[in-house]
Amino acid sequence: MTLTSRARRGLAATAAASLSLAGLVSLAPLAGAAGPGLVVDEVYGGGGNSGATYTHDFVELHNTTTSAVSVDGFTVKYYSASGNLGNTCTLSGSVAAGSRYLVQQAKGSGGTTALPTPDATCSATMSGTSGSVVLSDATGAVLDTVGYGTASLREGTAAPALTNTTSASRTDGVDTDDNSADFTVGTPMPQNSGGATPPDDPGPVEATIAQIQGTGAASPLVGQEVITSGVVTATYPTGGFNGVYLQTPGTGGAAKAAGEASDGVFVYSGWMARNLQVGDCVSVEATVEEYRGLTELTDAFATEITGCEPVEATQLAGVPAADADKEPYEGMLVLPQGTYTITNNYQLNQYGQLGLVAGEEPLYQATEVVEPGPAALAYEADNQRRLITLDDGSSWDYMRNTDAKESPLPYLSATEPMRTASQVTFEQPVILDYRFQWNYQPTGQVVGATDEHDPLVTENDREVDVPEAGGNIQMAAFNVLNYFTDLGMDEEGCDYYADMYGDPVATNYCEVRGAWDEDSFVDQKAKILAAIGGLDAEVVALMEIENSAGISYVDHHRDWTLAELVSSLNAAEGSTRWAYAESPVVVPENEDVIRTAFIYDRTAVQALGASVIQLDDAFANARYPLAQQFKALNTGRPFTAVANHFKSKGSGEDDGTGQGLANPSREAQAAALTSWVEEMFGDEATFLLGDFNAYSKETPVQIIEDAGYTNVVKQYEPTSASYQFSGRLGSLDHVFANAEAMRLVTGAGIWDINGDESIAFQYSRRLYNVVDFYAPDQFASSDHDPAVVGLDTGSRGRGGRG
Repeated sequence: MTLTSRARRGLAATAAASLSLAGLVSLAPLAGAAGPGLVVDEVYGGGGNSGATYTHDFVELHNTTTSAVSVDGFTVKYYSASGNLGNTCTLSGSVAAGSRYLVQQAKGSGGTTALPTPDATCSATMSGTSGSVVLSDATGAVLDTVGYGTASLREGTAAPALTNTTSASRTDGVDTDDNSADFTVGTPMPQNSGGATPPDDPGPVEATIAQIQGTGAASPLVGQEVITSGVVTATYPTGGFNGVYLQTPGTGGAAKAAGEASDGVFVYSGWMARNLQVGDCVSVEATVEEYRGLTELTDAFATEITGCEPVEATQLAGVPAADADKEPYEGMLVLPQGTYTITNNYQLNQYGQLGLVAGEEPLYQATEVVEPGPAALAYEADNQRRLITLDDGSSWDYMRNTDAKESPLPYLSATEPMRTASQVTFEQPVILDYRFQWNYQPTGQVVGATDEHDPLVTENDREVDVPEAGGNIQMAAFNVLNYFTDLGMDEEGCDYYADMYGDPVATNYCEVRGAWDEDSFVDQKAKILAAIGGLDAEVVALMEIENSAGISYVDHHRDWTLAELVSSLNAAEGSTRWAYAESPVVVPENEDVIRTAFIYDRTAVQALGASVIQLDDAFANARYPLAQQFKALNTGRPFTAVANHFKSKGSGEDDGTGQGLANPSREAQAAALTSWVEEMFGDEATFLLGDFNAYSKETPVQIIEDAGYTNVVKQYEPTSASYQFSGRLGSLDHVFANAEAMRLVTGAGIWDINGDESIAFQYSRRLYNVVDFYAPDQFASSDHDPAVVGLDTGSRGRGGRG
């Protein structure tokens, strides 16, 4: 059986020559062709760009009817990816039956080869990656629309994105009104009404897959038509890959060294993906391309053959270290051995991807482990070397693609939460490929948490119970991720993030920063109440709770939202257990809309005196520290707790030290804080706790430690982490104790309920996918884990560790 994914241009031209050319009549499609008859056959926007052969962009039309078609007054319009009209060109003349019509567009500064003599000369500067072309008749009626890349104007789903060296060509002249199904990406082949198409085709050459791959990062046969054979090892008829992987018969099983050639290759062919199965063997004639670092075959047609030896997955003891070590396996079937650890699940919610590292430890932020500078650079370089991505066998964007939203997210469920720092093993082979980064690719698209193509055995290591810290009082620090009682729906002009049905969920850069409406706030509150209740701490420092006095359009006192939270906690427990430390009389001017706060268990502790805010200009771009003294009811030593939320790493000055933006601000805040606490509280037992936005080895933490404070959690859990960012774990949330405070400490830890979780479980991502991942529990209640410390506040404390 011969499987054709795209008719060769020579065959199409021969067929056209036998058609009748009599008269200009209404459009009548050829047998086997769908659509209006005159269609857009090829679009190319890379003309004259870097690496391009052709000097001009172009649009090619095809008359798929049995009679000539007049195009007098017809227009070709080009639109940007966002749908803005860029150019309109009016055509003239006619297109013979079965013939092409070449519309030359703008010229670039590069390229070496002119187009064949165009049938129309226009001036649209087309994008080399994403855009739309619309063909209309003389009345303005649209005959055909082709969108490619991220084009908003398209038929069905857009054709894949293009490059400077690839065009989108209609497959076999078929028009199903779905651009992704109708168009194939490959080498540009402009053809005019005379049938001319430069350069001359030298014809295919026979080559093994290893010869096609070559020994470097790119194939030595790019642009060459080849004939090769291979066993199908993976098929992707859905999800956007639209192709199969082939591997040379009888290969695999043996380790390869840098400098050797791979025996596997990707064939970009939706036809082959839909008609072939894993294990089939085929002879393929195709063109060699490099697509964003992946060697692939395009414009392919295949014939099934027999007698092929099976291929074997090559066992990999770990991730090949360098690119040169990975290249020999590109496109081949491999079976990773041993334990891997999830170190990144952020992209699972959007692209169905997991970041993995061999072994039983995730990757840490460099400055969580070593001091900033050369050591941190070396540490991160090693991180990069060890990282590999497990993809889902698709190119879907689950945040934007309609089909993807209607398909269950891969891998993820409440019973298989795919948390960072949890371990997985591979029970099925995967393909090692390169698509934006090096990936382990399943042998078919993974749909949902339980799919036949899922190669993993996973664990559910959710930490249900808070770490045991001992003592008669437990104190915690918890960033509650923009807990606002004021809602986006009530703020004039407030934008929102919507779920897959278009319903608002969370605010989008508004004055209020939390839930959009009451339903979403109920979801958020349920998780926060579950988390605080699960902490079972007597004193809790809060960060990112609404400063109700800071909202311009309401008349609330500063503690309005704090009081609402306490009331909700008490209602949930059916008692009046919880209270809050009231704001002092003197508060800062022009405060942020989020603040620090304290809540406490009034049945176990009492707040001594009023709270105090540090009014220092060093905190003008952050949140002002809040101090409150506490004491166990009727007994024991008092202690002072200071809640903090330093300037974030997302904006401000870059001091070039690799500690994120605004590090000088955090250094100034650390110095101001320790000086103020020394002045205010002297040698009293004092704890500094909260979100310091600084990892454990960064200079703001060093400043605090140099002032005589101990990082309590690191004393008890040296490898703990409270936060995940960009596939690296680390602690931004700390509890620091001076010498007197350390005499009270009985234990400490991080309650891993948030930082390791996929954001798909957060209230603000509810119903972004057809699967509802939301649950009213503590998991993914925030993006920061709570830090917990136990205190023995007996008459003299327990002593020893300080």
